[in-house]
Amino acid sequence: MGGDSMHDCEQENKFNDNHKALKYKLAAISSLLIASAVGVSLPILAKKFKTLHPENDIFFLIKAFAAGVILSTGVVHIQPDAVHAFTNPCIGQSPWGDFPISGFITMVSAMATMMIDAFATSYYKRLHFNGKVNGDEEMEGEHEGHVHVHTHSTHGHAHGSALVSEDSESADHLRHRVVSQVLELGIVIHSVIIGISLGASGYAKTIKALVAALTFHQFFEGMGLGGCIAQAKFKSRGIAIMVLFFSVTTPIGIAIGIGISKTYNENSPTALIVEGTLNSASAGILIYMALVDLLAADFMNPRMQSNLKLLIGACISLLMGSGCMSILAKWA
Repeated sequence: MGGDSMHDCEQENKFNDNHKALKYKLAAISSLLIASAVGVSLPILAKKFKTLHPENDIFFLIKAFAAGVILSTGVVHIQPDAVHAFTNPCIGQSPWGDFPISGFITMVSAMATMMIDAFATSYYKRLHFNGKVNGDEEMEGEHEGHVHVHTHSTHGHAHGSALVSEDSESADHLRHRVVSQVLELGIVIHSVIIGISLGASGYAKTIKALVAALTFHQFFEGMGLGGCIAQAKFKSRGIAIMVLFFSVTTPIGIAIGIGISKTYNENSPTALIVEGTLNSASAGILIYMALVDLLAADFMNPRMQSNLKLLIGACISLLMGSGCMSILAKWA
C-alpha cells in the first residue's frame, strides 16, 4: 500500500498534454494580469467620483464586501489548501500527521501580524507626531513663552480643535498605510503560490477550469486590496507600485511554474511542506487583517453604530462578498 502511494507520488505528472497545457498557461498569464489590475484599480479610481469617495456611506459597503472576500480567501481557499498539503500521503506521517501543524502556523502568523501591525503603527505615529509636536511647540514658544503648556492634549485656543482633528486624520492615514502594506504581503504570498502551482501543472483540463475561477478570484481580491490602498492616500508613485506589485505576482508565479515544470513535482515532500507552510502563514495574515483591521474597525465605527440602515447594509455586503468568494472554492 505504502509502495503504491509513493509510486503515485512520483508518477503524478507522467501522462500530461504539455503543449495544450502551455497554451492555457499563457492565456492564464494575460487573463490574471488584466483581472488583477482592473480589480485593484477600481476602488482607487472610484475615489474620483463623489458618490464613491472614502468618506461616503457607500464606501463602507464596498469595504465590507471586500473584507468578506479577503476573509473567505483566508478561511475557505488558503487554509484548506494548507491542511491538504500537510495531510497529503506523499509527505509521510511523522511528524506532520501527529500534530495540526497548519493550524499552528496560521495561529502564529496571525499573532505575528498583530505584533507587526502594532509596532509599525506605533513607530509611524511616534515618527510623525514627534515632528509635529516639536513644530507646534516652537511656534507657540515664540508668542507664549511657555512651550510645554500648550501641547496637543491641552490646546484651549480656537485653533486647537482643528489641530486635534488634523492629527486624528493623520493617525488614520498612517493606520490605513500599515494595513494596506501588511495585507498586500499576505495576498502576494498566496498569489505567488497559486501562480507556481498553475504554471507547474501539466493537466490541460485542470488549468482550463482554474483560469476562469482564478480570474474572478484575483479580481475580487484586488478589489479588497484596492479599497485599503484608496483609504491610505498614498502618493501616485506609491499607489502605482502597490497596484503593479499585486497585478504581476500571479503571472510571475505562473512563469516560474512553467520554467520549473520539467523538474517540479507538486507531490514531493519538500514542495508540500513549503506550500503548506506559506499557505498557512498567508491564511493567518488574511484572517487577522479581515477580522481586526477591516471589519472590526468599520463595524465599531461610531458612524456605522449610529446608522442602523448602514449597519444592516454592511452586514449584507459582507455576506455577499464572503459568499461570492466561497462559491469560487468549488473550482479554485
